[in-house]
Amino acid sequence: MIEIGKTNKLEVIREAELGVYLEGGKYGGIFLPKSDVPENCKKGDIIEVFVYLDSDDYVIASRIKPLVQVDQFATLTVAEVNDTGAFLDWGLPKQLLVPYAEQRKTLEAGQRITVRVYLDNTDRIAASTKLDKFLKNDSSDLKMGDEVQLFVVRKNDLGFSVIVNDLYWAVLHAKDVFKTVRPGHKRKGYIKRLLDHDKIDVMLEKPGYAKVDELCQQILDDLEDRGGQSALGDKSKPEDIYQQFGISKKSYKMALGTLKKLGRIEISKTGVSLIED
Repeated sequence: MIEIGKTNKLEVIREAELGVYLEGGKYGGIFLPKSDVPENCKKGDIIEVFVYLDSDDYVIASRIKPLVQVDQFATLTVAEVNDTGAFLDWGLPKQLLVPYAEQRKTLEAGQRITVRVYLDNTDRIAASTKLDKFLKNDSSDLKMGDEVQLFVVRKNDLGFSVIVNDLYWAVLHAKDVFKTVRPGHKRKGYIKRLLDHDKIDVMLEKPGYAKVDELCQQILDDLEDRGGQSALGDKSKPEDIYQQFGISKKSYKMALGTLKKLGRIEISKTGVSLIED
């Protein structure tokens, strides 16, 4: 089934001078412009495309993937405002509309705002800043320790307001933040507590892992950036350690020892390896 506002894998059914047509089910042939057609594309090929409505309300396809799809949240920039509403830059030539009726406050060009993307009753893709109406209150399908996807919405007095699995509000407490977190970020997380009145606390670390200090987290982040492997081990030169982390070799070795005890890394003659969760 074709899903407007989302990525679909569609079969090429016909070649044309200006592009190709893809199998669109009830929508018929969906046009993919020539500039978007892969090299040596032919009838029968399967292409991954984003499907949406153009300015004339025709269903068309693009191989450009926007910054957000239908049923997702994102933080985007307001490109312009006119009598119809606010228009957001989301990576496609046709900008994303936030109708005035879907604005909690009047928007202005240049603002960064968090929205939920949805289909209106005519299958047009639109966005809303009224986030609450897209979220659930009943969190009975969650349990402590579940791995979840977090979308960071805003800072609050406790830490950050986040959305879990695009469905629930939750709180990420400042004391549980050991890496950079900003509004608009997407992070893997875990359910820490399920409180009364369907309130949820989440954390970034897998439950059961001891908290690590700032230096240990820097080492873990560096390993992740390097694909899980680093030649900078406990036998490395002090100057190499200082150049990378700005610390003494003694401090670095102590941090490595802590991470090894926690089961986060392995230390060998060739360096340090990250142990995946």
